[in-house]
Amino acid sequence: MTRALPITAIEERSTSSYPEPFRDRVAGRHYRRLADAFGLTQFGVNLVRLAPGAMSALRHAHSAEDEFVLVLQGHPTLVTNDAEETLSPGLCVGFPCNTGDAHHLVNRSTADVVFLVVGTRAPDRDTVDYPDEDLRIEPGPDGSRRFMRKDGTPY
Repeated sequence: MTRALPITAIEERSTSSYPEPFRDRVAGRHYRRLADAFGLTQFGVNLVRLAPGAMSALRHAHSAEDEFVLVLQGHPTLVTNDAEETLSPGLCVGFPCNTGDAHHLVNRSTADVVFLVVGTRAPDRDTVDYPDEDLRIEPGPDGSRRFMRKDGTPY
């Protein structure tokens, strides 16, 4: 088993699991799934790079997954239910589950933003609400995530 890897050995991806018409909204988001490279299953760790104008995700709140973000480079804007705040390298922020505090990061600067995000993995019990969109994630019968409209119809 590999004990240490350079970050560059882990593939940088830019795909999105969001259904249309939301997929293009996260264009410019690139990530490396660090935890997956080591077979970790209890939590995810991603190194995320946002190009200028990109966002980390649609603004969302988890019911059963905590999230933690550490800014490494650049100045992303944190958008939550209550406010917007410009973050700097070395600042960190946590999002406890089941608070309803929807959040995301947006790169409104002219340079790349890089941050580390760590989160619980609980797709079998987590619901994700997107207050600004007609979108919700619910656990499927097989433990996978299902993208639904707010009226309960699937995408």
